[in-house]
Amino acid sequence: MAEFEITGDFISHSTLTCPKCGFQSKDKMPTNACQFFYDCKGCGALLKPNHGDCCVYCSFGDVACPPIQVGDHCCD
Repeated sequence: MAEFEITGDFISHSTLTCPKCGFQSKDKMPTNACQFFYDCKGCGALLKPNHGDCCVYCSFGDVACPPIQVGDHCCD
């Protein structure tokens, strides 16, 4: 799990939409680590980032993860 320090303003919550069932869940994103896996609260599917994305929030969220928002490289 990659760790980093966030400085500056960012949006702390993102609404994830499950690509399998469409269930939406608004969650607080971690600011000290990437979230590689997420269990859908609707159907239980294990979500993983799409190829080229650093985390589930960048793949399935309506807001990118905090490091990406502030211009850092996430999860190098």
